[in-house]
Amino acid sequence: MARPRRRLPAALAALAALLAVGAGVLVDLATPAPRPADAPADAFSAERAYQQVKVIAARPHVAGSAANDQVREHIVGVLRGLGLETEVQDTVAPEAGQLSGAAGGATLARVRNVVARLPGTEPTGRVFLVAHYDSVQSGPGGNDDAAGTSTILEVARALAAGPRPRNDVVLVLTDAEEACLCGAAGFAADHPLAADGGVVLNLEARGSTGPVIMFETSRNNAKLVEAFGRAAPHPVGTSFAVEIYRALPNDTDFTAFLDHRFVGLNSAYIDGGAVYHTPLDVPAAMNRGSLQMHGDNALGLAREFGRTDLRELRSGHDDTYFPVPGGLVRYPGWLTLPLALAALLAVGVLGALLRRAGRATAGRLVAGVGLALVPVVAAPLGAWLLWTAVTTVRPGYAELLDPYRPVWYRLAVVALAAAILFAWYALTRRWAGPAALAFGGLVWLALFGVLLAVLVPGGAYLTTLPALVGALAGLAALATRRDGPWPVVAVTLAGAVAVVILLPTVVLLFPALGMGMGGVAALVAVLLGLAALPVVDLLHPQAGGQRGLLALRARRLGALPAGAAALAAVVLAGVGLSVDRFDAAHPVPTHLMYALDAGTGRAQWLSHEEDPQPWTDGYVDRAVSVADDFPGLGDAELRSGAAQAADLPAPKLETLSDTRSGDQRVLRVRVLPQRPVRLLSLHVDTSTAEVKSATVAGRDVPVKARDGRWGFGVVFHAPPPEGVEVTLTLVPKAGQVRLRVMDASDGLGGLPGFRARPADVGVVGSHSSEMLAVARTYPL
Repeated sequence: MARPRRRLPAALAALAALLAVGAGVLVDLATPAPRPADAPADAFSAERAYQQVKVIAARPHVAGSAANDQVREHIVGVLRGLGLETEVQDTVAPEAGQLSGAAGGATLARVRNVVARLPGTEPTGRVFLVAHYDSVQSGPGGNDDAAGTSTILEVARALAAGPRPRNDVVLVLTDAEEACLCGAAGFAADHPLAADGGVVLNLEARGSTGPVIMFETSRNNAKLVEAFGRAAPHPVGTSFAVEIYRALPNDTDFTAFLDHRFVGLNSAYIDGGAVYHTPLDVPAAMNRGSLQMHGDNALGLAREFGRTDLRELRSGHDDTYFPVPGGLVRYPGWLTLPLALAALLAVGVLGALLRRAGRATAGRLVAGVGLALVPVVAAPLGAWLLWTAVTTVRPGYAELLDPYRPVWYRLAVVALAAAILFAWYALTRRWAGPAALAFGGLVWLALFGVLLAVLVPGGAYLTTLPALVGALAGLAALATRRDGPWPVVAVTLAGAVAVVILLPTVVLLFPALGMGMGGVAALVAVLLGLAALPVVDLLHPQAGGQRGLLALRARRLGALPAGAAALAAVVLAGVGLSVDRFDAAHPVPTHLMYALDAGTGRAQWLSHEEDPQPWTDGYVDRAVSVADDFPGLGDAELRSGAAQAADLPAPKLETLSDTRSGDQRVLRVRVLPQRPVRLLSLHVDTSTAEVKSATVAGRDVPVKARDGRWGFGVVFHAPPPEGVEVTLTLVPKAGQVRLRVMDASDGLGGLPGFRARPADVGVVGSHSSEMLAVARTYPL
């Protein structure tokens, strides 16, 4: 009976060690304290930068607006005040990559980028610090991206206060990022300073708080990642995040630079997503620790790349990398598959030795593998069911990227994953045995490692390294006396490695994917639990080989953690529902816009809410497709309701020239808004003519037809008051060519039938929230 008496101190010591490691991981992910305004001149001060945030994000400043003009003038004044060569690039630019826009055609914008240069002493290339200064129409952009813009202004001040760098440092504050990434695309494609490429450091925010994550790199990033780990004071970044982002249909200005001859790093803080693109994204919502972290990293990297020979930055492979307390671990990506295979082999050897040592039979080992799959499947499913229940009670969450106070729900998901793991272990341990279950967990970790190494190489470390270290710890435990301290030390070290690798991923996945995909974080949490199973087993009460009442008591005691964790999950979810209520400071998000056909006089309210909130439900009552009436709004099915027609003018279509050559007709027109608008569009009825080529504001655009009546179109953001000239080369089919024009402004106040939102009803973060569109068809 001596072993059970010694088991409790060993278990408590192992648990304390893992908790200490976990605490170290969480502290390492925390944001630094913001520096005050009187910080040294060569240091980054969040307080100094925040003063810029307050000016930039004083009100919404969408591209092309008077408010955006004022922000641009302020930025130019600050940079020129630092003695930097500063200019405004005023041009028409296509969206990044000349992609097909939401309207099924080409998207362009008039952009005015602010470009400043700090000349280097002996340049080997250029370093570009990039952020966008425009905001969405629905919010002032206190974080997105006044954070990035103000960071660059403060970094520029710190660089100007010190010795000049070896390489040119170019500051690019782009326009129309929110609309189409057009500012960055115009700079990267057309500006002389971009002709030879360089290193881009793009600064973004998608929320209001949290650590700054370096979430995207250019390809073959090994030397870039090396510099990041060396120079960033807070190097939070993972190759798994890069893989996820590359697979998602998301873009930032960084995308436009990657389309040309640039390499670089993309960084953002992403927690607090409830304010993203909403009126709540005000300066006061910003965590200044996140701003400080942005600035510390940006300044450190600017100085590092400012003194580096930029000709030597390219490498032939990506690195695998992840954060650890105090730094960044990285290794060449070509090691990914060999390591995964080595982990699988090591787990296989462990299984063979467990069988030889009599710790488990072959049948039990196989059963352990099958049983270990249960929590892997059950935890994500449980997280999905939990969030489904929560959103049933609080349907307004469906329109939010994340709840306003998400921590309670995140903890509930982790507690639920723990409950499933503990319950599974308590129910299966006595029959299968701890060795077989631990082996089964390692098998799945190793198999996931191989699968990830093939499909998502940058994420393979998540399971490969815990599986490899866990197998080695098991082999070390088998090689030592069972009643000695070394088996406990070995499994504790293996558990610590799993905590260091997997806990940051659990923490960062929640804000990255939102609670709607909390099951992914639950999966990683269970994988962490499987990797730490030997430590979990130290906490399991022993029956000492006895049967009957003693064994039953042991099983009941073993089920206590499961019950406690399940109760915690319910309580935490309940607390979340209790404290995260919608109110004036945290309004329920709603989406509404207004569309008027000026030719027929028919108007309608539109909403993208699939299950409209009570306020929205007062406007819309049926599902419709707007592609025929308002092709500039895209193909999505929306909710619609009848509206009173407002006295609003449609954009004019002026014919500048109309010539024919053979079977082709060259039509040159000007689309002229009759009111201040954010965008305009022109579409061709392709049943009346085939579009062979198109030029918009002097730029050739790709001809990409789509299905439907209005098969070709262009969308132009931030149009000048004099309108936009479009030249179309057409092959007429029958009768007159029909063109559909539309323009759109923002703000529904004053429209007939509009009722102002109550204090606890807000605006969802959407590029079409509060849009007012007017369209008309012109036969020519």
